[in-house]
Amino acid sequence: MNFDGLDSGLGEYSPSLHPGIDPSLDNSIEHSLDPRLDPNLLQNVELEADGVQLDGMPVSVSESVHLVEGMYSALHRVVAEVGVPVTASHFDLQDELLWVGNHGGHATSFFGPTMERYSSFQVNATDDIRHIQSIDSGVLFLNKNNLKCFTRGGLIMFDYAMDEVEDMHSLLLTDNNSVLLGGLQNHVIEVDLNAVQESEKYTVEVPGVTIMRQSNRFFFCGHTSGKVSLRDLRSFKMEHEFDAYSGSLSDFDVHGNLLVTCGFSNRMNGLSCDRFLMVYDLRMMRAISPLQVHVDPLFLRFIPTYTSRLAIISQSGQCQFCEPTGLASPADIFHINTVGQLVMTFDVSSSKQALVFGDSGGCVHLWADSPDATFNAYSRETEFPMPCMVDTLPHLDWNDDLLPLSLIPVPLITESLLSDWPTANCSVTPRRAPPVDLEILRTMKKVGFIGYAPNPKTKLRNQVPYKLKEMDAEFDSYNQIPESPIGREEEPHLYMVPKKYRKVTIKYSKLGLEDFDFKHYNKTLFAGLEPHIPNAYCNCMIQVLYLLEPIRCHVQNHLCQKEFCLGCELGFLFHMLDLSRGDPCQASNFLRAFRTIPEASALGLILADSDEATGKVNLGRLIQSWNRFILTQLHQETQEQEGPQAYRNVMGSTFGSSGESVIGKLFGCEVENCSTCRCGKETVRVSSSLLFTLQYPDMKNADKSIRQYEFAEVLKRSICLEQNTQAWCENCEKYQPTVQTRNIRCLPDVLVINCEVNSRKEAEFWKCQAEYELHNKMRKEDLEAMKMKENNPTEWEALCNAEGLSFYTSIEELKNIWIPCSIKMKLTKTKELEVTNWTENEGLNPSEDEESTYLYDLVVTVAHILDPRTGGNLVAHIKVGETYHQRKEGVTHKQWYLFNDFLIEPIDKCEAVQFDLSWKIPCILYYARRNLNSKYDLTIKNPIEASVLLAEASLARKQRKCHATFIPLMLNEMPQPSDLVGLDAEFVTLNQEEAELRSDGTKSTIKPSQMSVARITCVRGQGPNEGVPFIDDYISTQEQVVDYLTQYSGIKPGDLDAKISSKHLTTLKSTYLKLRFLIDIGVKFVGHGLQKDFRVINLMIPKEQVIDTVYLFHMPRKRMISLRFLAWYFLELKIQGETHDSIEDARTALQLYRKYLKLTKHGIDVDEFRKILKGLYEKGRKMDWKVPEPEGEVQNSPKSAQFSHL
Repeated sequence: MNFDGLDSGLGEYSPSLHPGIDPSLDNSIEHSLDPRLDPNLLQNVELEADGVQLDGMPVSVSESVHLVEGMYSALHRVVAEVGVPVTASHFDLQDELLWVGNHGGHATSFFGPTMERYSSFQVNATDDIRHIQSIDSGVLFLNKNNLKCFTRGGLIMFDYAMDEVEDMHSLLLTDNNSVLLGGLQNHVIEVDLNAVQESEKYTVEVPGVTIMRQSNRFFFCGHTSGKVSLRDLRSFKMEHEFDAYSGSLSDFDVHGNLLVTCGFSNRMNGLSCDRFLMVYDLRMMRAISPLQVHVDPLFLRFIPTYTSRLAIISQSGQCQFCEPTGLASPADIFHINTVGQLVMTFDVSSSKQALVFGDSGGCVHLWADSPDATFNAYSRETEFPMPCMVDTLPHLDWNDDLLPLSLIPVPLITESLLSDWPTANCSVTPRRAPPVDLEILRTMKKVGFIGYAPNPKTKLRNQVPYKLKEMDAEFDSYNQIPESPIGREEEPHLYMVPKKYRKVTIKYSKLGLEDFDFKHYNKTLFAGLEPHIPNAYCNCMIQVLYLLEPIRCHVQNHLCQKEFCLGCELGFLFHMLDLSRGDPCQASNFLRAFRTIPEASALGLILADSDEATGKVNLGRLIQSWNRFILTQLHQETQEQEGPQAYRNVMGSTFGSSGESVIGKLFGCEVENCSTCRCGKETVRVSSSLLFTLQYPDMKNADKSIRQYEFAEVLKRSICLEQNTQAWCENCEKYQPTVQTRNIRCLPDVLVINCEVNSRKEAEFWKCQAEYELHNKMRKEDLEAMKMKENNPTEWEALCNAEGLSFYTSIEELKNIWIPCSIKMKLTKTKELEVTNWTENEGLNPSEDEESTYLYDLVVTVAHILDPRTGGNLVAHIKVGETYHQRKEGVTHKQWYLFNDFLIEPIDKCEAVQFDLSWKIPCILYYARRNLNSKYDLTIKNPIEASVLLAEASLARKQRKCHATFIPLMLNEMPQPSDLVGLDAEFVTLNQEEAELRSDGTKSTIKPSQMSVARITCVRGQGPNEGVPFIDDYISTQEQVVDYLTQYSGIKPGDLDAKISSKHLTTLKSTYLKLRFLIDIGVKFVGHGLQKDFRVINLMIPKEQVIDTVYLFHMPRKRMISLRFLAWYFLELKIQGETHDSIEDARTALQLYRKYLKLTKHGIDVDEFRKILKGLYEKGRKMDWKVPEPEGEVQNSPKSAQFSHL
């Protein structure tokens, strides 16, 4: 019996098995937990009262426990594999063996009632075991899409693989030579065990056969829809059908003339366990009185010893015995001690003397009616491995050089050994060294006679495979020369993907990013995005949203109270992109908030670092799911408008609903879904859709060719979708074939399309349509050329004779194009949709109504670049509008650009719509309505107000006022433009850096450490309270910190924990808003090394607002000097003794700036200041840049001297 579908978190079971359990989950989720199952139950649990985990030894019943003859009681409990749920159990029909299989694909057998371990082996590496069946020669194991047979000792006999689309759940042994396999598909397969091949495939009317039984009259099939069908033993045709439950079927059993079922019913928009067992009389083929039980039935089985008893088992471990035609008594309820785990499988031995239960903690419970119970009435003798018959050999000390090897026993033979090959057959042939990778030779630098090159990472570290024939063939492939966008000349014949489309990486040096030439990749004034942050695969879609003007303005006007709001974080990021003049930005704060959204995690949008690095993820499918998620999330977050003080909730302002959000107005489309049953009943449901997915037609004609479709035709089919499916009809009160149609009631301003080219089938369709389109365009140009030649022969001859000119458009510009640059969509008066391919420069006819007819221009295409060497990447082609060019470059025009992380390059229009399916896969299309910007308010009103600087409560529970390290600004102290503010920040490490050692001994940084801001301090730069902090925020973090860097940051474990911290703890968003307000007001920040501080905080600040003391006291081509040395040299202060203090550092930077102003005052020219710097560098070299520490001197920090009054 197989019930894998009931707890889908314990295996890769189809969500459609029980669709009613949680309808909110997306269909793309492949691993989703049953909402009734606590995920903590799947962890390793303490199975003993004293806290010690069970090992693999059997746990026997205490001698004091007496088993009453004829009554079932717990006999033994063993652990098959700790923490791995048991998914299948089976009593061997030939031997005294009990078989169990688990979620990890491992099988274990136990001998007899003492449960001694007999054999244990791995059946499948990835899939769980769903059914076990013993046969005379071995044991059958059913997985998701294969059937394996092993000997009882663990040797494989055969492996029958099925199609990947199969999802098998049940197995039925019809005789010794054949089995029936059923699952979630609409057919049952019969497999011949002798030939190990499919002998018959039976189609079933109702898909989802998860349980199968057999009697002397029928095959019984249990379906996920709650039905039980009775089928002929020879033809497998359905003879009768019982509709047992409205929700789903969990188990049934047959004995004599009785069929008893248990299952789930639909109640309150969900599934609930039905406590009524449905009982059917097979003589009259009708239901008799149902049997009410006192447990939630999940398993049931007849135990026909003296009477036809039923055993009913609940998932929580309750067991009740009763008669199928009598009344169930609460006195007959027993409890299986699963220690809080869930019962996952149940079986009864053929002798009816033993019961077995498997739970989600990996435990197997054996119940029996006597201590010496047998599993079968007549079991054959079980074979055990022969004991070792070799005599004990004396211990040999191999470290003794004088030990005679003759002590090793060797049989005395006169014949030659098998290993003694004749000399003629032996020749010494050294193994040929594999050729050196061409990428290594191309990038190699020589020092003397030694060459060294960066590791191209094409092979495993410290391993050289000797597959010479394959390696020789690889030299002609495209994978050999991974030309980086920066570097040597292009060799197109050696590499398929053009240079600008390949994955770009940042080359780190000792200075980090300071000496990396981003300008080489981006010569525009638009800002790129850095790709080294986790989940930065969505960079291209962030650029798409930013370059849609209504979205850019809307999210920058948005501000709410939520700590992790994607709308707020996008607004902050878009503000940085606005300020940037070609310098790259990073979306670290946005991606940090993105990782906290539960829906993103549930949809599988959050990747582990290993997944991104190895390229195991289908980025095309992933970015389409991300596109759907971000539009839905922004629509929900911006659906309510905030009041003027919404962020701080001052003056009692509350959120007020304003109806539809700007996102809904831009992308939303009212959709009418109509379901028509064959009885004639229609059900209409109205919903809203933010995007559409392309649905491709049946592509094969009778002659196996793909016919031509226009893009507009496929788009209309996808929007106005019509499909046939099984659905519940209230009129018929059962599932019926239903025609579902979808129509739209209005047109969106921005049409978003997910292309869904996820398989070779869709790629072949797209490629064929592009070839048809190329053929049509070439034929059209030929006709135009012939017409011109007939009308103007003189002009035609002059044109043909002109050197370097051709009448035809370049064929390369016409290849691989199927999508049009413009489309026209019209809703008729009867709400019928018309879609037409349109030309870009053509407008509407004067007779057409602008309210019902929209012209859309293509503005965005997102592509997945297939590159086996780098794992692939995502790029976006974006048609940048006039407003962006006006702000960035001061000109008014439109231009297509390629956005590949921090590589930005203008491209031609045809390149944006060309998709060579061998390396460039279409993912997302955006069509925008013409003159879109004129329909929306594009003014940006900064939502951040001065109130963010006022006093606020700390998140820390133990923080008190006496521990305050700062004095908040008063209303009369509010900063003004050009005011000075001293700033310093401290950081902690979330991920360590990844580096490798080159062959020349230098270190190369592969991936920098990921830092997170932990403390931000701002001090007053003028006034009576100069030097007094007004911000000293410790930033609470929910992510795991791997290194607090206490020596350099002063942050200690616990300082960032709200439960135990005594600091002024705030959220990153709260402190970020304070800094944004200071930047927007125009203050000047003074600090030491502010570039790194602002980078980690994720802020973009105009250069004129930054005064960095590390550059004030710096000579060209010399080292940067530490704040500690500058303070000692110029201010005679000794700071940063044991740890760093951000208040002390910020105040010291302000004092150094005052000193700099004093040194560069009137009367001291540039040469004089250069002499001072020379003296500074000479002193530093003499002292090795270390501040002297005299013995016995007590160091007084400026903090203790000047800030003791707080």
